[in-house]
Amino acid sequence: MTTLADLSRQHSSLDDDDIDHLHRLRAEWAFLADLCFADLLLHVPSADGKWLVVDQVRPATSQTIYVTDNIGTWATPERAEYLDKAASSGSSVDGEISVGSEAKPKAARMRAIPVARNGRVIAVLSKEWIVRSGRTLGELERAYKQIFDQFVGMIETGLFPFKGLVADSSAAPRVGDGVMMLDAAGTVTYVSPNANSALHRVGIQANPVGMRLAELGFHDGPARQAFERMEPVIEEFEQGTEVTLLSRCVPVITDTPEGHVVTGGLMLVRDVTELRTRDRLLLSKDATIREIHHRVKNNLQTISSLLRLQARRLTSVEAKSAVSESVRRIRTIALVHESLSREPGEDIAFIEIVKPLLRLAEEGLQSPDRPVRFTVIGDGGRIPANTATPLSVVLTELLQNAVDHGFPEGSRGGEVSVALSQRPKELDIRVIDNGRGVEPGFDLDRANGLGLSIVRTLVTTELNGSITMRPATPADLDSVGLGDGTNHPHGTVVELNVPTGAA
Repeated sequence: MTTLADLSRQHSSLDDDDIDHLHRLRAEWAFLADLCFADLLLHVPSADGKWLVVDQVRPATSQTIYVTDNIGTWATPERAEYLDKAASSGSSVDGEISVGSEAKPKAARMRAIPVARNGRVIAVLSKEWIVRSGRTLGELERAYKQIFDQFVGMIETGLFPFKGLVADSSAAPRVGDGVMMLDAAGTVTYVSPNANSALHRVGIQANPVGMRLAELGFHDGPARQAFERMEPVIEEFEQGTEVTLLSRCVPVITDTPEGHVVTGGLMLVRDVTELRTRDRLLLSKDATIREIHHRVKNNLQTISSLLRLQARRLTSVEAKSAVSESVRRIRTIALVHESLSREPGEDIAFIEIVKPLLRLAEEGLQSPDRPVRFTVIGDGGRIPANTATPLSVVLTELLQNAVDHGFPEGSRGGEVSVALSQRPKELDIRVIDNGRGVEPGFDLDRANGLGLSIVRTLVTTELNGSITMRPATPADLDSVGLGDGTNHPHGTVVELNVPTGAA
């Protein structure tokens, strides 16, 4: 999609500061379209005297007259006539135009508003609407029209949009949420029905017209700051004990011989109580889930301690070994729950699990006569919580298998490297060691050891992934820094691919 900046640079002589001024106008003009109940189109002049539409906005308070976008199209001759007059005179020009298809044109009204910056017109904003015959304007529409006319005066003199960084208006209240108009002293001069309803919800039953916000018991911080700083102010505050309001105050500024003077302000008000209540419930839910993970971790550690006590009373070497492996698997699952108890949300950085797992492996698997060093390469990104537990058990079993079969007791030991990489919706794990290696005809599907059986079951059923085990090649060892400079490799590579469901 071609942007305002691209169109302006390609077809006009506007400089970067002019384009930045138009960008700030576009960021602010949604409430202007709502106030005037009309479509707004922004035109810039080309070198050959034509006018190009570089952006448009539709009103949220009325029906649009343009079903399709006009961005990137040239103004028709009848429109160009009014745009030229507005640009040359520096003031708004009203006229009539035709909209719709050539077969069924409709009569519409147009108001061309010059957009000034530093005393020169850089663009023209057109307000376009269809007049409904036989219908008079109501009080709300007349009030909104008066407010809109004040901002038109600011646009013509270059006082709107406001210079510099202003509060983000993307999440600000809209005109339909509620409007209050203030004079230079901060006295309320108009209140829309929706704004009046918001006042009633916070317990303000008195007629606010003719009273200051502070006299009504309404928080006036945004209005005071907007008037003092001469720029829009957005603030969310609790009005009373049960209602949360989001307000945005936009000052109305007039250029006088004495300088810029604030002559009033537009305050938009929105009741966001339900949204904030929902946010608090989500935060509470997240905290509860993390507390559950923390308690599960504590329970698993208790079970692990009980098993270790039981193992001390056993005399059978085989039984002690089985209990020891069970303790190791339980500690692995407890470690995952501990990590999840610290992470907000429903996913976790996999590296935050892998590093503690390697520390557990160093503590429990190596011995003085069999020194083994564990390293990790990459981070693997973030994975869902429901994938973390089975994947951690699989990785623990693979580390155990690498040490037990690659570096038997009495060997000189070696190194085991875990390489992590992530692709869209997939996680690749390689466990590479420089130990004895597997036999060339080794088949993982026929392995009957408990550890590899657990790995095979978890990968294929719980994780819906794939796993292969093969002898290492020189390229495998060199890729993780385990090569010894010879072409006679030794070691094992386990390649694991797991879908994560996250991009």
